[in-house]
Amino acid sequence: MKHVIIGNGPAGVVAAETLRKADATAEIVLIGAEPEPAYSRMAIPYLLEGNIAESGTYLRKTENHFASLRIRELQARVNSVDSAKRSLQLADGTVESYDRLLIASGSHPVRPPIPGMDLPQVQTCWTLADARAIANLATPGARVLQLGAGFIGCIIMEALAARGVELTVVEMGDRMVPRMMTPKAGGMIKQWVEQKGVRVLTGKGVKSIAPIGSSPGLLERLAQAVGVGAKAAAGLAVTLTDGEEIACDLVIVAAGVAPNVGFLDNTGVKIGKGILVDQRMQTSVAGIYAAGDVAEAPDLFTGAPVVSAIQPNAADQARVAALNMAGGDAQMKGVLAINVLDTLGLISTSFGQWWGETPEQGGSGVEFADEANGRYMSLQFQADILIGATSIGHTDHVGVLRGLIQTRTPLGPWKDTLMKDPNGFMAAYLASAQGAA
Repeated sequence: MKHVIIGNGPAGVVAAETLRKADATAEIVLIGAEPEPAYSRMAIPYLLEGNIAESGTYLRKTENHFASLRIRELQARVNSVDSAKRSLQLADGTVESYDRLLIASGSHPVRPPIPGMDLPQVQTCWTLADARAIANLATPGARVLQLGAGFIGCIIMEALAARGVELTVVEMGDRMVPRMMTPKAGGMIKQWVEQKGVRVLTGKGVKSIAPIGSSPGLLERLAQAVGVGAKAAAGLAVTLTDGEEIACDLVIVAAGVAPNVGFLDNTGVKIGKGILVDQRMQTSVAGIYAAGDVAEAPDLFTGAPVVSAIQPNAADQARVAALNMAGGDAQMKGVLAINVLDTLGLISTSFGQWWGETPEQGGSGVEFADEANGRYMSLQFQADILIGATSIGHTDHVGVLRGLIQTRTPLGPWKDTLMKDPNGFMAAYLASAQGAA
């Protein structure tokens, strides 16, 4: 049996290792498009902060880790898949056959169709190559504009602030982290960030980016970082949708990501927002599986397909896919949204369906906000089951919220208690655990 895995990020690596444990004799090929060893993109901000070296981003620290497991690593880009012949066409023209295929190709940063988006001073923060360029440009005092204040954007913002840049963040949504935080919580994060010296503009977008003159020292750094002449590497004038113009030396695009699925044309693999999979992580084509950022899997509560681009879900999906590729019968109970964010020292979390459901759907919720002390809690229920939670400033025991949601624990009378004081979630958890025992 020959297993081929497209993508050597967290999902691909976990799948390869799981396959080897499940099948000692199978041939396993792990394909990655970048020249570096398998690494975690989520570690890049820590690299930019100077907390780790590049080697600290590597998913496995031992040089011969994959070779010792008889997992063949292949640096290549996949151009197309022939599902009928069970083969891959690589960018160099070679063909790789497979018996079982896992697509763990991840995602890529979205570049909005804005004039000037292709200028060399406009960078994404997605690869180690991106990180090297940003590290050269984001020096203390540099004027940096970041487009996007979502989950990834806030992580990047943390790294940029640590580098001592003059930072402006532009977010089209009405609040920071709009896909993770309620309006009140997103507003509290914005207030906190602004108190830390970062300018945040919500409800606005970027209309255009154009080059302007800049200091010779910056031009030299730009030229060195992005491999262009100093004349081409000028400062930038960014025009916002409300007409304001902002001068900056570097633009970071953190406007979201899109799954890497372009090589799947004419394969029969069904694609929505990502690759549609069932609870076994199998696609619409037998023998082809998907996991990680590229997969659109059933939600834990609704069963509706959802892309959940977070590492814990990617690892769980990879294990399930690998076990089934090896002939097992594993299933995902469902994808659960899990987000934990440190924004300049302010800890926030969201779990499950944090936006809740309507009363007509049996839903109810409660919100508590102590803005002066940076504390917030929102709980969402369906009948007496907790289905979603959002918090700010809670660092102790907040993981039990995830546990209550994931286990769908009936809270009984504790639901009414939490509706009066949502901060008593730990007592509710202990009582429910004791009752279950």
